[in-house]
Amino acid sequence: MCKVHVDNINSPLNPGPDVVMERCMCTMQTGTQMTKLKGKKKGLVRFFYLDEHKSCIRWRPSRKHDKAKITIDSIHEVCEGKKSEIFQRYADSCFDPNCCFSIYHGDHVESLDLVSTNGDEARTWITGLKYLMAGISDEDSLAKRQRKRDQYPLLCHHGNIGHPGMSCHIGCILIHTKRNVIGHWSPCLILNSYFTWLQQTFSEADKNGDGNLSLGEVLQLLHKLNVNLPRQKVREMFKKADTDDNQGSLAFEEFCTFYKMMSTRRGLYLIMLSYSNNKEFMDLNDLVRFMENEQKMAGVTREYCLEIVSQFEPCSQNLQNMVLGIDGFTNYMRSPAGDIFKPDHHRVHQDMTQPLCNYFIASSHNTYLTGDQLLSESRVDMYAYVLQAGCRCVEVDCWDGPDGEPIVHHGYTLTSKILFKDVIETVNKYAFTKNQYPVILSIENHCTVPQQKKMAEYLLEVLQDKVDLSTVNMNEFRKLPSPELLKGKVLVKGKKLPANIDGDAEEGDVLRVKYQCIEKGKTMRLSRALSDLVKYTKSVRVHDIETQAYMTSWQVSSLNESIVNQIMALKPAQLVRLNQRQLLRVYPSNYRVDSSNFNPQPFWNAGCHMVALNYQTEGRMLELNRAKFSTNGNCGYLLKPRCMNKGFFNPTLEDPLPGQSKTQLVLKIISGQQLPKPKDSMLGDRGEIIDPFVEVEIIGLPIDCCKQQTRVVDDNGFNPMWEESLVFTLHMTQIALVRFQVWDHDPIGQNFIGQRTIAFVSMMPGYRHVYLEGMEEASIFVHVAVNDITGKVGLSTGLSFALPALLSLKTKARSRSVPRKQHTSPITPVVNRRAAVHWQPQTPSPPPQNHCRYGHQPIPMAMANGLYLSDSDSSSGGSIDSLRLELLPSRVPVSGQREVGTLQREMNALFDQKMKELRCKSPLFFYGKCDSYNTISYSVIISQLESMAVVKMYCFLSHKVRVPVCSDHRHYKVNVD
Repeated sequence: MCKVHVDNINSPLNPGPDVVMERCMCTMQTGTQMTKLKGKKKGLVRFFYLDEHKSCIRWRPSRKHDKAKITIDSIHEVCEGKKSEIFQRYADSCFDPNCCFSIYHGDHVESLDLVSTNGDEARTWITGLKYLMAGISDEDSLAKRQRKRDQYPLLCHHGNIGHPGMSCHIGCILIHTKRNVIGHWSPCLILNSYFTWLQQTFSEADKNGDGNLSLGEVLQLLHKLNVNLPRQKVREMFKKADTDDNQGSLAFEEFCTFYKMMSTRRGLYLIMLSYSNNKEFMDLNDLVRFMENEQKMAGVTREYCLEIVSQFEPCSQNLQNMVLGIDGFTNYMRSPAGDIFKPDHHRVHQDMTQPLCNYFIASSHNTYLTGDQLLSESRVDMYAYVLQAGCRCVEVDCWDGPDGEPIVHHGYTLTSKILFKDVIETVNKYAFTKNQYPVILSIENHCTVPQQKKMAEYLLEVLQDKVDLSTVNMNEFRKLPSPELLKGKVLVKGKKLPANIDGDAEEGDVLRVKYQCIEKGKTMRLSRALSDLVKYTKSVRVHDIETQAYMTSWQVSSLNESIVNQIMALKPAQLVRLNQRQLLRVYPSNYRVDSSNFNPQPFWNAGCHMVALNYQTEGRMLELNRAKFSTNGNCGYLLKPRCMNKGFFNPTLEDPLPGQSKTQLVLKIISGQQLPKPKDSMLGDRGEIIDPFVEVEIIGLPIDCCKQQTRVVDDNGFNPMWEESLVFTLHMTQIALVRFQVWDHDPIGQNFIGQRTIAFVSMMPGYRHVYLEGMEEASIFVHVAVNDITGKVGLSTGLSFALPALLSLKTKARSRSVPRKQHTSPITPVVNRRAAVHWQPQTPSPPPQNHCRYGHQPIPMAMANGLYLSDSDSSSGGSIDSLRLELLPSRVPVSGQREVGTLQREMNALFDQKMKELRCKSPLFFYGKCDSYNTISYSVIISQLESMAVVKMYCFLSHKVRVPVCSDHRHYKVNVD
């Protein structure tokens, strides 16, 4: 973080820090003419300036037009002087170092290299940019850096955070606040951040610059925001918001009111009403019930709920009464506490004291390349990028260079060359900036012995004690050390001289090495100095995976993806056994000259430790990799499941974990928020409003892989509603990934909008927001439920909620949350792992009077998780005027009993309905006295259920089910002997 050192005396000679920064901002917004260096071409003179919102740097002229910009949030570092690689190419130029600086930005840490006309201008830009990066003046940037997601955001207090001149309900529009994954959460800052965004949106929509928005300008803005509301509805909201004397246009305050009307979340409003017994707010008891029943949290205290109200409720009156209104509830659900990603997993939470071979390790292939494998540029910046992205194994291809200096490049290609020394210096600088767990240097050595000695010299000189492993105390016999034991160390992976080589042999001698009986002999040219740096990661070939699994653990094998695929097809269990003993690295095929990536999941399924990907190529495979390693704080090490580390395991079997329960995932896809138009849309913001649908894919063992999708919602990207349930059965959740994808349906195909991939074990239960990766505003709102099921199960998606209840006849079903580390804090509740699905015999009961219970009435078609929606509104957000509040079920407990969860109520109701249908159609059920029983075979009833496609399951035929012969077929009783 930049700190501007100035005297505290505010005077014309010694201005205060505010004055200094104000001058910097003014100069930057006025603009400066500077030279932009690019490649080997002559520098380009461009006019650079900071935009009015202090959110990005722009320049002109440019063929990119409005896209010629760098956002402040994308800047990693600002460096003074001629330090970048681009400046090195201009080494012969006469640029004054005081006038030079570089801006490193973007996902791939690209550099913008600038030369100003004088040193004062350069210092102004450097100081101003560091000031903005620190977030001191740019509250938007500050808010994004201060959002803490490693625990529930109950860290600060505030009063009424409404902006002067605006009513307290402006908090409702916080539903579209920008997000980030680090820092502290501050509602005040987020409100100011969103206030800035709203001002920017207002000014962009104000085409004539008169400070007001006409109805036509509002309609154009709605089209840009992907909102398709009936024109009459827009007119009504416009008229309601237009309250000043200047009729026919909206001032900024009125525009905020209009936006609140449009953006109020119907789904969240219904949830609030259902838990507050149709009140316009939730009191502390309502909030406790919501947390326990829906969010599956245990130990929720009134103090915890008080913190939520005080932190997220913007209305002063509600704060005085200690209740949570719709605005506060929306703020809370859009905060990190309502995110689908488990807060504990933002930091390292796994056991890091096991041997290295018990972990998956984030790995990069040909790390130095910025593009394809034949012609692209090699840059040391790529090492900085991948290391900061969580990668712990980087590749260095070393070749002889001029003047005795080893170089790094892709051999026998036209890729550019960089110095080995520069690579090691970059690794030394960035290896442990994010975490202290060990980094593996995978050295592909093509150098002669003299230059190998130079490599060893640089490694020792630059990395110093980082490569000194003599301090690592290994007491266990030949086992690999743990990541915890190797903290702060760099492991050199490479060839190593055998122990029987004569210590007096001169450097450069041709050494013949015996490899047991597999080869008669192999010639190796290797520097002893470089060999001595290799200890736990000796590179060896794989000759026989069955015998090699019982050799020493201090070795690493590297195999091409094609070879590993062949091994997995022939000997998958033996490959898992090999991975239990030693490290294995899988790298892309030589035919991937475009630097494309293979699917890493099959190799993870077999326990392969280092699945090396091309980090320069964004796409599905790299997204899976990010999701995989984000589960353990993105530290680059992920503990493998126990079955992969010990004993027999075959990932290709139909039942890879016999005797263990399966897991059912029930995802209710409720709605979407601010889904953008596809990036490749030809007309951009002016293009047609999207027709979105959601696709959910399970990626894991072959038996678990599947995908399902919702229906298409026409012409609504702003707040589409799907209200559909997708059900999946998984055999092994520990390595499964859940991928949410949003698509725009098109008559001639479908266009990709965005995605978010999450490890199954990182998902939180209950109502959650799934924020699309790389999109600050866009999200989908879902309900997550996870159940343990035993026995072999065949699913029927259309009757998904009835399945766990039916299974409880013979195979016990119990609802649980996604596994979560237990907290010890008295104020922070933990996820409740209590059972939530119990089918029990029912007895006739009178119809409810004041409270609608799901178990006693049919569920409407448009009901989702206990919320009633009219058929006409099931696919659109709309307003809350058309809600049928008289049908809304109350979730206030009756007679002091603990309220059951929504999922259980829906399952019970659907089970009742299906059993009624079965009783009406089946000849096995006779009507007579309720207290008499007929005994029938359990298998006969199950065959009837299967014929209705309710459920397919196997059971013990020896058991019997007694079915009552009852004239009143509305009630039933099933007993299992």
